[in-house]
Amino acid sequence: MTGTLAAIGAGIATIGAGLGIGKIGSSAMEAIARQPEASSKIQTAMLIAAAFIEGVALFAVVVSLIA
Repeated sequence: MTGTLAAIGAGIATIGAGLGIGKIGSSAMEAIARQPEASSKIQTAMLIAAAFIEGVALFAVVVSLIA
């Protein structure tokens, strides 16, 4: 039973990370389309935000598998 709950928790964390990174990518592409001259700043901010989301998702997966 505990293994099943851990797998569900890890799956939810993965789905949340995927949705978050998808939203970031979509918003960044819209922003670059509006202001192409600011693409390097937008891309840098997008990568930093994606890294933070991945870090939180990894932490959530580890916690769900430990608990």
